[in-house]
Amino acid sequence: MPGLGTCILKVSAMNRNRFAAFSAILAAALYALSAPLSKLFLQDVAPTVMASLLYLGAGLGMMLLSLARRVLGHPSAEARLTRKDLPFTLGMIALDILAPILLMLGLERSTAANVSLLNSFEIVATSLIALLIFRERISRRLWAAIGLITLSTVLLSLEDAESLRFSVGSIFVLLACCCWGLENNCTRMLSYSDPQQIVVIKGLGSGAGSMLVAMLTGAPMPSASRVFPVLLLGFVAYGLSITFYIYAQRDLGAARTSAYYAVQPFIGVLLSLIFFRELPSAIFFIALALMAAGTRLVARDQQGA
Repeated sequence: MPGLGTCILKVSAMNRNRFAAFSAILAAALYALSAPLSKLFLQDVAPTVMASLLYLGAGLGMMLLSLARRVLGHPSAEARLTRKDLPFTLGMIALDILAPILLMLGLERSTAANVSLLNSFEIVATSLIALLIFRERISRRLWAAIGLITLSTVLLSLEDAESLRFSVGSIFVLLACCCWGLENNCTRMLSYSDPQQIVVIKGLGSGAGSMLVAMLTGAPMPSASRVFPVLLLGFVAYGLSITFYIYAQRDLGAARTSAYYAVQPFIGVLLSLIFFRELPSAIFFIALALMAAGTRLVARDQQGA
């Protein structure tokens, strides 16, 4: 029979894994808030300003949490970023300036439900960039998943099935997913460093860059009553989501965390349908079924099933 110490260690490991799984699903649910709520705020806030405020909210919120921990005598014991991480840090910031601007432009021109589902294309972009640039292996099952997800995004992107015209909004979203796919590979190179430090640098750097773009393009600034809600959304949907995601990776690993996080687009679709009460077309549900099948294959591949 195993000793008491062994049993305690097994229970402790089980509890950590359960908490990590909960963290991954919570990260997905928090990020799923972004598309429908951003769609609402875009009625009064310019896309470039919106992108800036979302990331500034993430960076400022996590910075305040870090300061609170220090004041309470619980400073982070995580490894800090070093000079050798600078190329990947700069790449992460630059891509995080461009991607949310593209996403907000897409949200202006498409439904929140479509955008939530199109976000699954980030899986495809991340996998292909990992293959082409970082020479990672892609299994047959993952290739099949990429095919299903790509077909689903094509269907969602069609503005008119008869004339085969593509929706400009969907194209903006797909370009954002490509940027985030490359950004995911940059961030992966920093994943052993302090998650809160990563989010602070990502948020403040990308937020400031997006605000500079907004000012140079003459985007109107929103009223003060709109700024705080958007900053709060950025802190929750970006800052906390990214932090929970990175912490989940510590016990689950990147593969299993991604498998849990794959529920995010479907939570986003559900929230969009609740908020906007718009029944999508039949082609949306066909795309939803294809996306679900592709996402399931990704999960099974990453779990080694």
